Amino acid sequence: MKNDIVWSEVDAYFIEKLITFDSTLEDVLQANKEAGIPEIDVSPPQGKLLNLLAKLKGAKTVLEIGTLGGYSSIWFARALPENGKVYTLEVEPAHAKVARQNIQNAGYTDQIEVIVGKALDSLPALIEKGLTFDLIFIDADKQNNPEYLKWAMKLASPGALIIADNVVRNGEVTDENSEDERVLGVRRFMDLLEKEPLIEATAIQTVGQKGYDGFIIGIVK
Repeated sequence: MKNDIVWSEVDAYFIEKLITFDSTLEDVLQANKEAGIPEIDVSPPQGKLLNLLAKLKGAKTVLEIGTLGGYSSIWFARALPENGKVYTLEVEPAHAKVARQNIQNAGYTDQIEVIVGKALDSLPALIEKGLTFDLIFIDADKQNNPEYLKWAMKLASPGALIIADNVVRNGEVTDENSEDERVLGVRRFMDLLEKEPLIEATAIQTVGQKGYDGFIIGIVK
């Protein structure tokens, strides 16, 4: 049996055992599909992991760089206290429109704010507002991961979690001769992490419905 089939079957087993069927989240994925949004959201087990990490951290404020249709945004919102807030950045207006509708349908309009525009334009505005975040999730264009990390360090509260998705790239992250700008962005991101004394981080490789990839998780000192 091929690896990707095994990975998907194991994911399905864990979903059946550990993640209660949720029509709201299923509706989000269906709405995204119907709108033509790329099916690159985190998987349900990964969404639940993000939810649990936010709970373990006791996060009250979350910054998400890369919204898509709001699937992971809702996972985060569900982990926050009543006065918690998710700020999520999306470059594509069409995606943001779908996300806002999904968020409204899920009942989280007050807890999730979708900000439309290039993230590198939106991030300085968050600093101007005096915002800081207990958890920052980087899941957008990988080419700009190094810049996203720099802004994340400025916006992070002491002890904040910084999580970056899709850093393994099916193993291509190790290819120093790669010409893929996404891979190069991740490699530059890793170089920054290696030299950054104010964050303690590790990498986790993952397999499942989304194939072979992985994420970085770090704690800001």
